[in-house]
Amino acid sequence: MVQAKSPVPIGTVAMAQLPPQGRDMMARIYQGGPFKHEKDGVVFGNRERLLPDQKRGYYREYTVRTPGERSRGARRIVCGGLKPVAPDACYYTDDHYASFRRIVQSIN
Repeated sequence: MVQAKSPVPIGTVAMAQLPPQGRDMMARIYQGGPFKHEKDGVVFGNRERLLPDQKRGYYREYTVRTPGERSRGARRIVCGGLKPVAPDACYYTDDHYASFRRIVQSIN
């Protein structure tokens, strides 16, 4: 018998706890851009299988600028949904996809 891989628990982070660049990127996602990096908005494959399992094309990734970093850095927001400007859920990683936290409006 083959068992399905159990989902990895994902913590949460309040929108207000994101770095300013993350909050800015969230606003840009809901506005449909503009985005600085050509890879912003491309399909995220979820190869690490840390996010809930979905069909390919469901997730899109966006760069969260890191001050002083010349490359794209390690910080990203990954959003899932059928409409990129109206995502079902967004996740933040500051360690280049090694872990994710679901972005919520507030944590009580």
